[in-house]
Amino acid sequence: MQLTLNRPGEYLFVRAVGAQAITVVDRALDHSFVLAPERAIENWPVTDVAALDAAAIATILDLQPAVVILGSGPRIVFPTQAVLAEFLKRGIGIEVMDNAAAARTYNVLVSEGRRVVAAFILPA
Repeated sequence: MQLTLNRPGEYLFVRAVGAQAITVVDRALDHSFVLAPERAIENWPVTDVAALDAAAIATILDLQPAVVILGSGPRIVFPTQAVLAEFLKRGIGIEVMDNAAAARTYNVLVSEGRRVVAAFILPA
């Protein structure tokens, strides 16, 4: 599915989402990753929502987001309440979506200049 036809130079954006890979700008990533407007953290060691732990959350928090979009894979799978609470107790909004919806939402928020971080979970 083609998501973006233009190519803004001032931030990273998702161009396409597939079942096995997500294209950021012109690079297909086939492992889970975390995406911020200015950088991507590749090979994020989370292969399903159940694998979210303190280290995985710390990777996201280090980017100092105002809002987090969690792409849980091809369908929506919510993390535990404890995981959600780690963001909420810091005043960081978190939304859980399938990867395609997460990519669309990330692209809109980043184009508006919002401090958004998206974490995409892809199967190993």
